[in-house]
Amino acid sequence: MSQQTQVKVRIENVVASATLNQRIDLNAVVKGYPGVEYRPEQFPGLVFRLKRPKTATLIFNSGKMVCTGAKSEREARRAVMRVIKELKKSGIVIVGKPELKIQNIVASANLNGVIDLEKSAYVLGKTMYEPEQFPGLIYRMDDPKVVILLFASGKLVCTGAKKEEDVYRAVENLQKKLEREGLIYYEQR
Repeated sequence: MSQQTQVKVRIENVVASATLNQRIDLNAVVKGYPGVEYRPEQFPGLVFRLKRPKTATLIFNSGKMVCTGAKSEREARRAVMRVIKELKKSGIVIVGKPELKIQNIVASANLNGVIDLEKSAYVLGKTMYEPEQFPGLIYRMDDPKVVILLFASGKLVCTGAKKEEDVYRAVENLQKKLEREGLIYYEQR
């Protein structure tokens, strides 16, 4: 059984891609929606920002889109659908529904304990720890397939997940392994 208090996992960013399966005239989008950022000489995509949910969606003339900044899978989906709705309102003809896929979820958490990173580097396997270059230990977990940046303070960053449930499972699996191997120490309360 875990000795720590409830670990709070916070989803920091969800990156989703969407394909409209049609070409988009980005200059027409700029004319219909002047609030967007489009500088084709610097970057081929158009940046469409939403205030709610606070996201930025890159739109390419191939009909591909990349949405960043969402705090959940649901929010990412909502943002993409809202951008499509706004494009339609500004006169862009969009047929069909987008094919949406979550590409990456980045989350942070605090295990509320002190972690022995030196020992963890040997015991966990698939790690990289070079404290003179970076204070965190990089741990590549196989199941779920994620990468975790682990710090001695007990804080961590989990990246590479495709589903929110994978983030929670990864954090739980890591914590159990750290406790089982005696790599995390909790302060007495």
